[in-house]
Amino acid sequence: MTPDHPPPIPSNREPVAHDQPQLHRYAEFRFQTVVSSITDYAVFMLDTHGNVATWNAGAERIKGYREDEIVGRHFSRFYPPDAIAAGRPAQALETAVASGHFQDESWRVRKDGSRFWASVTITAVRDESNTLRGFIKITRDMTERKRVEELETATRRLDVFIATLAHELRNQLAPLQHTIGILHSLPAAGLGPALTQCKDIAERQIGQLVRLVDDLLDIGRIKTDKVDLQQAPLNVRDIVYRSVQSIQPKVDARGQRIVVRLPPAPVIVRGDDVRLVQVLYNLLDNASKYSPNGEHIEVHVRTEASVVAIDVVDRGIGIVPGAQESIFELFEQDSSAGRLAAGGLGLGLAICRKFVGLHGGSITADSAGIGKGSSFTVRLPLAQPAERVEPARVAPAPLTTRPLRILVVDDNREAADTLAVLLEIKGHTARVAYHARDAVPLARDFAPQLMLIDLSMPDVNGFELLRELNATRIAPDAFRVALSGHVRSSDRKETADAGFDDHFAKPIPIEALDALLARVDAAAQRHGEG
Repeated sequence: MTPDHPPPIPSNREPVAHDQPQLHRYAEFRFQTVVSSITDYAVFMLDTHGNVATWNAGAERIKGYREDEIVGRHFSRFYPPDAIAAGRPAQALETAVASGHFQDESWRVRKDGSRFWASVTITAVRDESNTLRGFIKITRDMTERKRVEELETATRRLDVFIATLAHELRNQLAPLQHTIGILHSLPAAGLGPALTQCKDIAERQIGQLVRLVDDLLDIGRIKTDKVDLQQAPLNVRDIVYRSVQSIQPKVDARGQRIVVRLPPAPVIVRGDDVRLVQVLYNLLDNASKYSPNGEHIEVHVRTEASVVAIDVVDRGIGIVPGAQESIFELFEQDSSAGRLAAGGLGLGLAICRKFVGLHGGSITADSAGIGKGSSFTVRLPLAQPAERVEPARVAPAPLTTRPLRILVVDDNREAADTLAVLLEIKGHTARVAYHARDAVPLARDFAPQLMLIDLSMPDVNGFELLRELNATRIAPDAFRVALSGHVRSSDRKETADAGFDDHFAKPIPIEALDALLARVDAAAQRHGEG
């Protein structure tokens, strides 16, 4: 009998003793035939010394050896040199002999020297008298799964790094933002034209840095599908006007102007106003950045059946032919000299496409080529006619409040000190604690009406400080506000559940700070404080 020629199949009569060897040989042949045809797994026998005794198609595919090249060779050649030096092959057989089987996931080596991640099982084979006859070794190539796991691990580490980087950048931006707020509070005549110009430049650059940090955080949310949309019926006109208002300082600095064309009737969509304003801001920012000084930018709003189309048109450097799709990829930038020289992280358009897609819309780019301008079109579904539009958010008028007692708790001394100075200039009494342990006695003596608490202090964090304040009933009526380097919806929920009254990302915008002070003043008046 050979593997290619099976033994005769026993008849259907009741087997007798002399049939047993023939039945055994037939069963062995069927087993060998099945094993030899398996290609997804390397399945082969080792003798009692670990030499390869059989070989199958899967072993040849995975390990690269032909049967005549490997049978009779020791299986240790499948291990990397460091594993051989550590005695891993012998340990595997010893474990299989002692416990019946051995399992492992680690690197193995192919005939050509390349490595692959292998899932290995070695089972000891014994006869009726429990004598060791050899081993069955099963190997599966898990390299692709290993690569996916490593990629997922690397992605998680990158997300943590981006969040940490954003937090640290916001901490450094906070004192700069506070300083700009202080300069704004001074009489313009006292600064003079030169200092006023410097102040405006610094304010624009800080705003740009804050937006870059926000872009980094948005990319992290997009990659992990953690973007939260607060959707409501919106008038497209309000979205356009708020976007234009936000970009206007940049446009003015370049001597450019924005021309807006709107349909006479209101156009209503359902969406997240913050995200849609961010989309149009990014498009207007690109149009301004890549257009000559003194040029004008157009924004057209038109309806097309069941969608609204918003065009942002510029007469700038245009887009390289064939790049209209690739510019929406993460970290992708048009290779034309003008666009590379303009800088940026290559995130804005990718964020735009994702946010528009989450609204059920689309965004496209068009250009006749280099030097011929470009046009970006956002299309969004029109809302149902019955949906009521919420009043548009407009920039609030300057708020005036009575003097408040405010405690700032932050281990970043420059951020804490500049915020305290800004609050003092606004007419309030501010105290600073650089450590949570100092905040408790200071709050007891000072009785603040507002506490601005950093969440990420090294000794005792903001959550622990709040628990201690609540447990000791210190300043129980104070408005407690969390400050941190990043604010996701999950962060807001966590701080709200902990008992914070509000949560702001650093640096807190001056308008938001003024609105917060007005809220605290109103609450203090309701409680009869002054």
